[in-house]
Amino acid sequence: MEKMKNNQYSAESIQILEGLEAVRKRPGMYIGSTGSRGLHHLVWEIVDNAIDEAMAGFCDTITIEILKGNIIRVNDNGRGIPVDEHQQSKRPAVETIFTVLHAGGKFDGKSYKVAGGLHGVGGAVVNALSVNFKVTIARDEKLYEIEFKRGEVVRELEVVGKSTHTGSTVEFLADPLVFTETTKYDYETLRNRVQELAFLNKGLNIKLIDSREEEIKENSYHYEGGIVEYVNFLNRGKQLINSDIIYVEQEVDEVTVEMALQYNDSYATNLYSFANNINTHEGGMHEDGFKLAINREMKRYAEENELLKKDETFVRDDTLEGITCIVSIKHPNPQFEGQTKTKLGNPEVRAITSQVCGGAISAYLLENPNDARAIIEKIILASRARIAARKAREATRRKNPLDALGFASKLADCRNRNPAEAEIYIVEGESAGGSAKQGRDSQFQAILPLRGKVLNVEKARLDRALSNNEILSMIQAFGTGIGEEFDATKARYHKIVIMTDADVDGAHIRTLLLTFFFRYMKGLIDLGYIYIAQPPLYKVQAGRRIKYVYDEEALQETLEDFGPRAGIQRYKGLGEMNPEQLWDTTMNPETRTLLQVSLQDAIDADQVFTMLMGEEVEPRKNFIQENAKYATNIDA
Repeated sequence: MEKMKNNQYSAESIQILEGLEAVRKRPGMYIGSTGSRGLHHLVWEIVDNAIDEAMAGFCDTITIEILKGNIIRVNDNGRGIPVDEHQQSKRPAVETIFTVLHAGGKFDGKSYKVAGGLHGVGGAVVNALSVNFKVTIARDEKLYEIEFKRGEVVRELEVVGKSTHTGSTVEFLADPLVFTETTKYDYETLRNRVQELAFLNKGLNIKLIDSREEEIKENSYHYEGGIVEYVNFLNRGKQLINSDIIYVEQEVDEVTVEMALQYNDSYATNLYSFANNINTHEGGMHEDGFKLAINREMKRYAEENELLKKDETFVRDDTLEGITCIVSIKHPNPQFEGQTKTKLGNPEVRAITSQVCGGAISAYLLENPNDARAIIEKIILASRARIAARKAREATRRKNPLDALGFASKLADCRNRNPAEAEIYIVEGESAGGSAKQGRDSQFQAILPLRGKVLNVEKARLDRALSNNEILSMIQAFGTGIGEEFDATKARYHKIVIMTDADVDGAHIRTLLLTFFFRYMKGLIDLGYIYIAQPPLYKVQAGRRIKYVYDEEALQETLEDFGPRAGIQRYKGLGEMNPEQLWDTTMNPETRTLLQVSLQDAIDADQVFTMLMGEEVEPRKNFIQENAKYATNIDA
């Protein structure tokens, strides 16, 4: 590593960033990234302020609009941001809120009992990272406006009219100098979160409008039932075990706990936790408290009613199989781990949540004996399957990837033992596997051919999944283990590439593989290790000129360029390509195209996998009918 030429380190080396300079210098520290996720985070920082007004009881309607040019406008009918002079800054309060970090009405405990954006940096950060930022405030029968540019005031607060209502409107344009990857908002990403916020705040009207195109998109959400309606929504298309949703809302020591729970006949655990409307992806004390409660109450009921056979018992994971549950808490002083707020750390919340949830579960079981027995039977079956899976899992443990019987003939491993530099291609069929093995760079590319159909794990428990040879092969190859033993740090490859034919069968196999990863190795998706190869659909040749094309639009452009004598070869499968072609088009890092599989919304992904791969036919049929118009290149 080259040494720095200037070795001086003195007071002059220390740089003090004034005002919002720090935000512009290191935006990732405040919004996570300057990519698409960070861009959308700007919206939620402003929306959170409006939601806080709603939680305080002063706002019941929020409208989010994407205007032409990807300008965001957020309006609420709350009290309106204060405009009087701030005693410390000697500037209007609204100006202070949007130009000073850790300034806001969420610290005194009087303006807001509960709030999501407790760091007090949200509004100021969005202002700092915006080219234009305008705030319009309706309060005291007047209409006020103030404008900023990249965090600096460019138009002082002034009265621009009269008003018969109260509320705040924030309009901003994200700075392309900061968000160099994209400044375009994805409607579905925003819509999912807007709907989630409506579920979490019963009675709130929240609307999303996209005015960027001539045809305006619009979705409005309002749920009087709150998270009960959320569980109903998530369980669509699933066979239910208990007919009624177990629900409770209770306040203990100023902490409000709300829970809605229902079992279905699937094998997945869908437990989603929130703290002050923030999705705590990594869980925390409220989630721990719920898990303690459900295991304790289910075990107590089963034992007291003699529903267990001799020496039979169950553990916490058994009680979580097939649940759809929302645990939402409102806390006056939540302690989140990191600015991204994905884990709740308040230790007192565990006992409070355990107490509230446990009481509700116990009461429901006593009052609904038929449902209670059905739930316990489901848990006992999960317990037996877990024991069977543990025995089957022994077959997947290995010190060496080639020590399993018959495995050596399947996996063509690479020589590089550094996971960060190694990649593995999952290939369907013998011929494609043969071409891939011959065409690869064996220094860093491994090939795992699949010789049979991958099990649809959406319809099978782990013990059955572990009896499927193709799934066993993948588990053995990846090295991470599975289920409760899954450890992403043991991954032998940091690129796992699904390479299937560009036809209906290939798409089906790809979906089966993605379902497997989502249900049993979700950590690999979270880390960005899963990719989808993009093999070409056509080879166009005119004399010595050859071009591989990947879609119909590119084909037409190529044909126009090559002229009428161009010949077209349609690749129906990877096996039709020789090793050199497969390398050039699909495996060479310098020329290939890989799609990285990401998970923006686990709840939405669960819905999709349930619909596509679950037992219910009707939702799948409706989906196909609605989306058939988008399908191309379907082989008979």
